[in-house]
Amino acid sequence: MNLFQSIIIAIIEGVTEFLPISSTAHMKFANPFLGIASTPFVDLYEIVIQLAAIASVVIIYRKRFFDFKHLSFYLKLIVAVIPALVFGALLKKHIDAALSNLWVIATVMLLGGIILLFIDGLFEKNHSKEESIELSYQKSLIVGCFQVLSILFPGLSRSAATIIGGMSQKLSKKTALEFSFFLAVPTMLAASAKSTLDVYKSNPEVFASDNLILLLVGAVVAFLVALISVQFLIRVVEKQGFRVFGWYRIALGATILLLLFTQHL
Repeated sequence: MNLFQSIIIAIIEGVTEFLPISSTAHMKFANPFLGIASTPFVDLYEIVIQLAAIASVVIIYRKRFFDFKHLSFYLKLIVAVIPALVFGALLKKHIDAALSNLWVIATVMLLGGIILLFIDGLFEKNHSKEESIELSYQKSLIVGCFQVLSILFPGLSRSAATIIGGMSQKLSKKTALEFSFFLAVPTMLAASAKSTLDVYKSNPEVFASDNLILLLVGAVVAFLVALISVQFLIRVVEKQGFRVFGWYRIALGATILLLLFTQHL
């Protein structure tokens, strides 16, 4: 991976991280077109820049995120992230295999798009006036279980899974969106720490100075782009709902499947 490739991937990550269209799928789809081979460093890079993009949430919602007067907020995040930590550790081999299979990712992308077409109608009765992150521990755990689906099925989208999980618990769109944003922080922090440790143990040469520069540049770019992406998602969902993302997913998933079938990818 060179500097140009790292910047392009970081832009893709920043744009797609919070949209319900799977940032992981977009990076995996983009790699072959950019001539990026799958290596331990590339895999680590994709996870680290996801954490950088998610850090934008901490800046945007800093007053709420650092409100230590409400410790229940942090406890609920811990409860919600536990399922992902458990299943991520138990099913690592399955997850790694799925992440390397573009057929699986493209299929999940398409099917997830079909689901998004009906989400607004399915939860149209969610007229909750509550706009805060306050929700029960039980609901937090259920949203966390929905997040596991995005781990088991790469291409589903972590944000889509958790937003749908929140809305299934009768949360308003805004509340579901915000909890999805917040839940991403401990989830990707844990994933980044685990991946960094694993790569360091097995391939310490990955942390050469050149690679560290690419990581730094990619992290900064992903973070800055994600600051805009978060605001875009909120505006689109509030005005148009999720259907536009559903159609986009269907179009992209079908295109990638066609390219794979015709051996152009």
